[in-house]
Formats: sequence, C-alpha cells, structure tokens
Amino acid sequence: MALLEGLPEEAARKAREWERHVVEVETGVPPDAPKGARPRPEYDPLHHTLAERVQAKAAETGVGPSTVARMRGRYQRQGLWGLVDQRRSRQSTPFGQADPRLVAAIAAAIEQETELSTGTRKRMRLRIEETLAAEYGTGTVVMPSAATFYRLVAVLAEGRHTFGAATTRRSLANRPDGPFTATWALRPGERVQIDTTPLDVMAVLDDGVLGRPELTIAVDVATRTYAPQYYGPAGPRPWTQPCCWPGCWCRSRCVRAGRRAWS
Repeated sequence: MALLEGLPEEAARKAREWERHVVEVETGVPPDAPKGARPRPEYDPLHHTLAERVQAKAAETGVGPSTVARMRGRYQRQGLWGLVDQRRSRQSTPFGQADPRLVAAIAAAIEQETELSTGTRKRMRLRIEETLAAEYGTGTVVMPSAATFYRLVAVLAEGRHTFGAATTRRSLANRPDGPFTATWALRPGERVQIDTTPLDVMAVLDDGVLGRPELTIAVDVATRTYAPQYYGPAGPRPWTQPCCWPGCWCRSRCVRAGRRAWS
C-alpha cells in the first residue's frame, strides 16, 4: 500500500497484522476473510461482548488487554497508519537527535550575530550555554560535544556568512526575499513565461542607427520547451514584452506546425 511505502518491510508487516487483529475484534472476522465466513467462536459478536473479544485477542497475541484497546483506538483515529510503530516512521532531520531547545538557541544566536562583529564558534557556544542555563536552569539542556555543536552550527548557518566577513553577512541579511514563487502548469500552453534581455552587441537598426538589440524568449512551463527567440531593437521596458509576445507566439505556432509536417 502506498500509505506504508518507505517503511521497513517488518514494520509494514506488523501494521497489517495488527489491522487483521483489530478488525477481527470489531467485526468478528478479519478483513481478508472470504465472503460469508463465520467468526471464530471467541470473536462472535452475537455471543461475546467487545470486552470479552478484547480479552480473547490479548490471550491470542500475548499482549495485555490495554494494548489491544490502544491499538483499536489508534485504528479508529488514524486507520492503518495508526498501527505503525512510530519509532520506525520518524523522519530524519538535519539536526539528528539534538534537543529542540538547543537548536532554537543556536538559530537565535546566529540571527543575533548579523549586527555584531564577527566572532568565533567557541564564543557562540559559551553564550548559548549561558542563555540555556538562564532560561531552563543549569544542566537542564545538555550541551553536546564541541564537534557535534559545531556541526549543528554549520547546518543552521549555511549560506549566512556568520563567521565570515561582517559586510557580506549584513548584506545577505538585508537582501529582500525573492519576488518569484514556484509556477506549475499541467498542459502545454497553459502557462508561458517570457523574458527580455539586452544583448552585448551593436547592430544597425532599421533607421540606420547603431543600437543594442534585445532578445525575447518564451518558455512553456509544462513542457519546459522554448519558443523561437525574437530579436529586435531595444524599447521601453513596460512595452517591450507585450509587443514582442504576439510575434513569439505566432512564430512558435508556425514552427510547431512545420515540424508536424516534416515527420
């Protein structure tokens, strides 16, 4: 089942096995029983209460009745996924088993370093130890070894120049978020992106004047294919792309039609 993909085979097998047990307790027959199958005597809802069926299943599986009841509750709330050993389903993180309080303190210290003079990792470790002791009490949050601490810092400070040039660090911190977001399209032509850039060459324009031409290109988002490029004289930026777009689109349609004829 797709729900259990990525889990170890043994964990998935045990989850399905518990599903059979829970469904048999609830209905009298396991989920894979043939149509018209009769319940086993100890699980027949007509002759035994739910508590008695839970006791029977506990005796059969060798676990306590409370465990059977707990698995029933998980199955009712989460379905098959609730029966998975959650220790096997935990997703790994870049921070390993580090205390979340320590990770949060490191992230905050890295943020504070933006406006400070460039320091050392050792100075940051001492500052974080003081912060954690003041907030949670001395020794409550156990500090890892220096090597482990430095690895955590490296992960959290990646690309921020925390221990590099202060000017670079502040410049990166003041840089605004990118204005673009991921764009999706399912069908060709549903969404086409267009952009124009000046070329680093000089050309004789139609009026005989030398100037820098521009290249306009369109990309179909769904297929990641390019429409034919359009070269033309530089124009006012607000008007260049709308004016060039019809030409690009028409050229693209013509070329595609020609390609179909060639095949």
